[in-house]
Amino acid sequence: MKTIAYSLFFCIIILLGGPESYSQSRGKGPEYSVKNKKAIRYFQESENYFIRRQYDQAIGLLEQAIDKAPEFSEAHIRLGTIYRAAGRYDKALEHLERASEINKKGELDAQALFSLGELYWQLGRYEEAEEHMKAFLAQNPRQKPLLNIANNIVEDAAFAKEQLKNPFPFTPEPLPEEINAHELQYFPVLTVDQQNLIFTRRISGAPQHDEDLVVARRSEEGSWMQAESISPNINTENNEGTCTISADGRTLIFTSCKGRQGYGSCDLYISRKTGDTWSAPANLGPAINSRSWESQPSLSADGRTLYFVSSRPGGKGGNDIYVSSLSADGEWSSPENLGETINTAFDEISPFLHANGQTLYFSSNGHRGMGGYDLFITEKEENGWQKPRNMGYPINTHEDQVSLFVTADGRKGYYAYEEKRSGRIGRSMIYQFDIPDQVRVRNRSNYVTGKVYDAVSRKPVGADITLYDIVDDGIVNSVSSDPQNGTYYMVLTEGSEYALYVNKKGYIFKSLAFNYGTNNTLEPVTIDVYLDPVRPGAATTLNNIFFNTGEHEIQPKSETELNRVVQFLQENPEVRIEVAGHTDDVGNAVYNQQLSERRAQAVYEYLIKAGVSSDRLKAKGYGQTRPMVVNDSEENRQRNRRIEFRIL
Repeated sequence: MKTIAYSLFFCIIILLGGPESYSQSRGKGPEYSVKNKKAIRYFQESENYFIRRQYDQAIGLLEQAIDKAPEFSEAHIRLGTIYRAAGRYDKALEHLERASEINKKGELDAQALFSLGELYWQLGRYEEAEEHMKAFLAQNPRQKPLLNIANNIVEDAAFAKEQLKNPFPFTPEPLPEEINAHELQYFPVLTVDQQNLIFTRRISGAPQHDEDLVVARRSEEGSWMQAESISPNINTENNEGTCTISADGRTLIFTSCKGRQGYGSCDLYISRKTGDTWSAPANLGPAINSRSWESQPSLSADGRTLYFVSSRPGGKGGNDIYVSSLSADGEWSSPENLGETINTAFDEISPFLHANGQTLYFSSNGHRGMGGYDLFITEKEENGWQKPRNMGYPINTHEDQVSLFVTADGRKGYYAYEEKRSGRIGRSMIYQFDIPDQVRVRNRSNYVTGKVYDAVSRKPVGADITLYDIVDDGIVNSVSSDPQNGTYYMVLTEGSEYALYVNKKGYIFKSLAFNYGTNNTLEPVTIDVYLDPVRPGAATTLNNIFFNTGEHEIQPKSETELNRVVQFLQENPEVRIEVAGHTDDVGNAVYNQQLSERRAQAVYEYLIKAGVSSDRLKAKGYGQTRPMVVNDSEENRQRNRRIEFRIL
């Protein structure tokens, strides 16, 4: 659990620094640690400036109070509170420690103990934070918000000290000047092939410099080129930032807070890329956006599931993480709160769903941590998300860690780090680092890519591409190839066997097979797909029908493929097909002929049972007489052992 969220901070400093202080006697008005009337008057006059955050005026009056009465503990505490709020931690320590020294002459003051303990916690001085908060609690304070914070800091300090004993290897490196070219750059995301880096850039913190989305691309040599505006259709004179992109780089969701038609303070907008052109952004609508603040989106690899942050009423705390899914008719579902396993009474921000669709990273100041915002990791299980794990030291420190992007293979992390500069925004740069083994994703991912063509005209085709888990017989995700250039990307995650189907109305579907067990080496795969128009003589290989060696009984994991054939026949009721069995040349030719016939017949019978008319089907075995490739290797022989269907 963390110290207070910023929205609660000023409520508490008013409790600590206002006239209703711990030294107040019940019914007698405030009592102060000094008797000097001028000093007390200056202190009281600072109250209104303090509450209105007019710090310069408040500081001037408080310094006059201390000049008149150097032992004025309450004035030192209020100065320390103001300097802390302004990021002047050196000055804050000076005054809070002075207040602590004053009170050591008599009874320890609860205000000084709490304020100094919280500042030590914020600075990562865990021993001192724990010591001061325990002393504060020993005085049996009655203010419940402060009591809760003090107890949490004591527990967090113990957690943080244990983390410091077992640091992970962590050597972050800043990305080159082509990326870190300006004062502020943050919230990096990459396409699945790691060839495009998109992030939010602001030339400086000055009001005239707005946020824009920019993209940097890798050169053929692998180095990053200069970042440039992602599109004039997206960037405006107002702010565009905190984006997410689908694995194929063709669906972008980003945050805009001004200048566009919206529903609340900040809304989420979507743009889609066709060829090299991004569409005009569209508001995601009232299902996603509310009158509250929505930001920090994260898309699943296929662009059909969206995680984001909202401050809308009804959540678990200030900012919560929500999830929505895209329906078949293109509408986003009503968002669901991720629940109390993830969301706390404080703030959860910056969700990032890994390409595997199973691992969620996020930042929180409500779970057990080391100070400010920490990064957490959780894995999706059958009954929901597991309890989040703190990513540990030194990824997390006493400073804020607010966002993270992890590559599909789980090897690299990208984040932005803001230099601390007293009193103003520091420079923010994007870094990369190797993900420690202890916090790597449970299942890594990679991708298959290529282009889809018409097999006759050789022109690009916009096709639907669906990935099935053939062990569980369920859809994993689905994408489309670009209608202008035919390009597609599909993420594959280790841990199962997959069938990939490429389909377009008027064409015979193509099936591809991938076995991505956990022991396999994950490497990108490039496959161009040529779709044959539905016409007599056109044929396709069914790559996901499985038999045991020498047998003709169909294995259960073949059902995904067989049901896809049934669907094709239902969508094309005029089509008649031949189911053809083929073998390699190992063994007796007569035996191979009989085996191919029995396997073709088994597929034929499955289709009949599924409701396909026998008038539309023919089964035939060809044995070893029609190899696809020469039988000179086990890989080639495996390709020759196959089931095909051909349109009659």
